[in-house]
Amino acid sequence: MPPADAAQPADAATSANAEVRERLARFVASRLPAGAEVAIGPVQRVAVGLSRENWVFDATWSEGGPAGEARSRPLIARRDPPGGLLDTDRRTEFEILRAVEGSSIPAPRALWLDPDGSELGRPTLVMERGTGSCDYFVLNGALPLERRQRMAERFCDLLADIHLTDWAALGVDATLVDPGRDAATVALDHWVGVLRQDQVEPLPELELVIDWLRSHAPPSTRTVLLHGDFKAGNMLLDDDDRVVLLLDWELAHLGDPHDDLGWITQPLRTREHLIAGHWEVADLLGRYSVRTGFDVDAEALRWWNAMACFKTAVMQVTGLASYLSGRTDTMYRLANGCVLAAFDLIGL
Repeated sequence: MPPADAAQPADAATSANAEVRERLARFVASRLPAGAEVAIGPVQRVAVGLSRENWVFDATWSEGGPAGEARSRPLIARRDPPGGLLDTDRRTEFEILRAVEGSSIPAPRALWLDPDGSELGRPTLVMERGTGSCDYFVLNGALPLERRQRMAERFCDLLADIHLTDWAALGVDATLVDPGRDAATVALDHWVGVLRQDQVEPLPELELVIDWLRSHAPPSTRTVLLHGDFKAGNMLLDDDDRVVLLLDWELAHLGDPHDDLGWITQPLRTREHLIAGHWEVADLLGRYSVRTGFDVDAEALRWWNAMACFKTAVMQVTGLASYLSGRTDTMYRLANGCVLAAFDLIGL
């Protein structure tokens, strides 16, 4: 996969890399013990993720002067872009990662935060960088079926384990609010608010979806920790197909487990999460229920499926607003597929 800066003129990309490298060198040095001498290796922006700038680099330093103990770490800086599909808070993501560090969840270790961008140009969190392969569509790739099914089961188990996490014991509620029984309405209000902020034209088709979601919002019976964008494309896998790291926690929140389930079983995500004829929605939900002991409500799942399609549509509206305001050079537009999928789910 080529670097995200590949489309830029070579001189512009080189200049941007040099600026980021200089900022990172100062930033890392300021976070280390006094007297540590820091060296930053080449800095490269990589095309991983659609909503943040991801800059990879190695930092090496010696503590206690040149003769001190040498340390080296592979790092990645997740920096806010000028504009894009999502507007999320790096401080929230940082604090969630710090909280789950005390659990068995394979999340990256967050090291440092520049919450307002005063040091790195834009809000940024710096994490340890993991190794492994990443493939959005690995479940429907060229690997043998038996191997892909085993991966699908592991992915399901990981989501179940996240939902079983004692988030209160980890202190996640110091950062995230428990919406209780109103999780569906709270989620809808949030995404409608994003739509109202970013839409540049009337969207009557989305108003129909909003009306249905508003009148059919299901009550939640339990609150769990949600990843918010659970998919193979946010995982690093080792050679034995085990999940080394689950990445991109920017949409993590507390809420109804049907929220994550609705996201991964929505019709727009079939190729990422299902294997036709071998790992269908019923297989996924059945294994999830056994692992968690939670019953999956079919009507609640349908609501969250429709909500997932609506959220995807809103992200595209946000992307268009960013393009029109000159904050991104990527042209996003509302895809008919999002609306048609939502219409099919709600019976329009």
